[in-house]
Amino acid sequence: MDIKSLIREIPDFPKPGISFKDITTLLRDARGLSYSIDLLAEKCEDLEPDFIAGMESRGFIFGTALACKLGAGFIPVRKPGKLPAAVHSIEYELEYGTDKLEVHQDALYPPGSKVLMVDDLIATGGTAAATAQLIQQAGGTLVGCAFVIELVDLKGRELLPAVPIVSLVQYTGD
Repeated sequence: MDIKSLIREIPDFPKPGISFKDITTLLRDARGLSYSIDLLAEKCEDLEPDFIAGMESRGFIFGTALACKLGAGFIPVRKPGKLPAAVHSIEYELEYGTDKLEVHQDALYPPGSKVLMVDDLIATGGTAAATAQLIQQAGGTLVGCAFVIELVDLKGRELLPAVPIVSLVQYTGD
């Protein structure tokens, strides 16, 4: 199945010169969504994660389904103020300014648990790199990263630790 054919590209969104990759068209296609989850599971099962960490919000969609498929727990990585218990937090740089992510302090038990990070897309890698640091801060061992889409020219994977990185669809020249 051609996953890329199920992803809608919207030119000049959110600003001129950007070609936005819209996964809502993939999500609404039951066969395509199921195939994407199955393929992620196939490519990541050898990592044997104890937990899947998914970043707010689209990482929740793929991460929870993948956690069920791999028999792992799911850890939500959220924006500030969304988690009710004590948190670890990390501030990271964006193109224009900074942002922050949080995870519960007791999310990863026992310490050293194997964690697979999952999101819908990796672009410049800032959010993914911050999440990798947050996983370590919470006592986890990052064993891999998985993305549905990779914008190759933005070189986001270069910011990530030396772990296996899976992406189902790659875009270049955007």
